[in-house]
Amino acid sequence: MTKLAYFDCATGISGDMTLAALVDLGVAVEQLNAAIASLGLSDCRIAAKEVRKNGFRATQITVECPPEQPHRHLHHILAMIEGSCLTGRQKDLARRVFTRLGEAEAKVHGQPIEKIHFHEVGAADSIADIVGTAVGLDLLGVERVAASPVPTGSGTIRIAHGQCSIPAPATAELLRGIPLAASTIESELTTPTGAAILATLAETFGPLPAMTIERIGCGAGQKDFTERPNLLRLLVGRAVDPAVQGGPGTDQVCVLETNLDDLSGELIGHCIARLWEAEALEVFSTAVQTKKNRPGVMLTVLCRPGDAPAMEDILFRETTTLGIRRRLVDRRVLARQTHSVTTPWGPVEGKIGWPSPDSPRFSPEYESCCRVAAEHNVPLREVYEAARKAFAESVGRGPWRVNGPRLTPHESPTSDL
Repeated sequence: MTKLAYFDCATGISGDMTLAALVDLGVAVEQLNAAIASLGLSDCRIAAKEVRKNGFRATQITVECPPEQPHRHLHHILAMIEGSCLTGRQKDLARRVFTRLGEAEAKVHGQPIEKIHFHEVGAADSIADIVGTAVGLDLLGVERVAASPVPTGSGTIRIAHGQCSIPAPATAELLRGIPLAASTIESELTTPTGAAILATLAETFGPLPAMTIERIGCGAGQKDFTERPNLLRLLVGRAVDPAVQGGPGTDQVCVLETNLDDLSGELIGHCIARLWEAEALEVFSTAVQTKKNRPGVMLTVLCRPGDAPAMEDILFRETTTLGIRRRLVDRRVLARQTHSVTTPWGPVEGKIGWPSPDSPRFSPEYESCCRVAAEHNVPLREVYEAARKAFAESVGRGPWRVNGPRLTPHESPTSDL
């Protein structure tokens, strides 16, 4: 089963709270300090201690660094990561978080990402938070990340560019498409670093998903609030497959819609192709009648909540739309995985879904069937039929279950062992 980490952001999220929760889960401070030192920050160290927040135990970390002028560009930070001793996966996680942060800063300041220099987030302590988070998640073997809706706090905060409303501009940009939770606490609960971590790594946002909890880590923030404990709770365990539960599971997706009545079909088709390239979950068009009886197209995109800003950018860039409707929806999904069957002309790829644990259903992939049909000069319809028949025959040989990354038959209760 997949190793899942769930961020319970009841009081928001920051880089130091995330790192503290990982240390509380058992990630060794010595390993984190070694990783940070390899960035060229040899005078920068993490110190951890146990604290109480409104009566609850948690770990709190501080990053001890000498005073510096934190004016680094993105390419400076990426070079530090590249020259470090981090593993390939750790480097990739850290690079992705910083790049997402750079894109947000570039958007709010209206400058190319190459010219953006980080202020608070470019400081050594923030670099340590993000790199330490990448290292910690990798050491714990986390494969997927989910999170609760995110409270940002209220009021104002002073940053390098002056007094700003909460959430700060970069934080708000990073949280586009992510569900927010209401909060009356007058303080910055979610920082740009925390928002960048979630926006980059979290696949879904909502209630605690179906999982078997193995460990729980609590990371404390630096401030104390009378309303509630200032804690980030990180639950790590194994995701429970919907098929194991006995039926469909649920998740949350973002639906984007826009009406187009002044754009040619070729340009709409190009936009759809770009959306698929950006890994939309689904894209489709519907014929509609718009104002003044103009025939038009409603373009609909389904995507992960964290991908909504990128999808909207494509729609605004590639079409003439002046506005995009956005909403979060819950959906029920079948347990599914890729599977290959053998036909008289070779293997055909497809997907299996489970309406119930004992009833797998196979759908051949169009591209795979087309390839086989073209290579062997047979009708596409016959390839589809052969693929479905091959799967039906394999199911007839015994019960099936999900077992790791491949579908495998398991022993019948009446078989001789």
